[in-house]
Amino acid sequence: MLDDQWRGEFYFEGSPVHAMNRKQRAELARQRIGMVFQSYHLLDDLTVAENIDLPLSYKDIPRSERQGMVADTLDRFNIVGKKDLYPHQLSGGQQQLVGIARAMIHKPALLLADEPTGNLQSKQAKEIMEMFRQLNEQGTMIVQVTHSEANAEYGTRTIELRDGWVYSDTAGEAQAASEEVQL
Repeated sequence: MLDDQWRGEFYFEGSPVHAMNRKQRAELARQRIGMVFQSYHLLDDLTVAENIDLPLSYKDIPRSERQGMVADTLDRFNIVGKKDLYPHQLSGGQQQLVGIARAMIHKPALLLADEPTGNLQSKQAKEIMEMFRQLNEQGTMIVQVTHSEANAEYGTRTIELRDGWVYSDTAGEAQAASEEVQL
């Protein structure tokens, strides 16, 4: 939604994205999309708690309510003791957890995840994938890019790319009935 170099029609939750200007698209992305980056993209001058609060700060949520949501998220991800640390004080796996927590805290309609568990131990990776499953069951669409077959098995549709081309496209029963995916 931040790129202008595309053509055609694109609807997100019934809204015609193709008819929106750049500012409207950016606002829609801030409000409704969560992103887990492979390289974290945490803000260096913000603490763990402040990084997690960032997506909530774009919404009309009172500060006291946001603080409660951040506290719950810190607890859920077992990083309460890290809340006042800065990204450079964390291991790669801890930074990854903060990035995932930040992407999930505002319960986005769409979660884009690039190798979300790449720096995590297998037990943590499984826990994160279970959280993704719960989020999906609550209505969030998750698009994940991964090399992990274990992570791919959590999906209802798997598109395998080889050398830049679609090699296979498998879908669960519900998806197989429809050729179009509506966000």
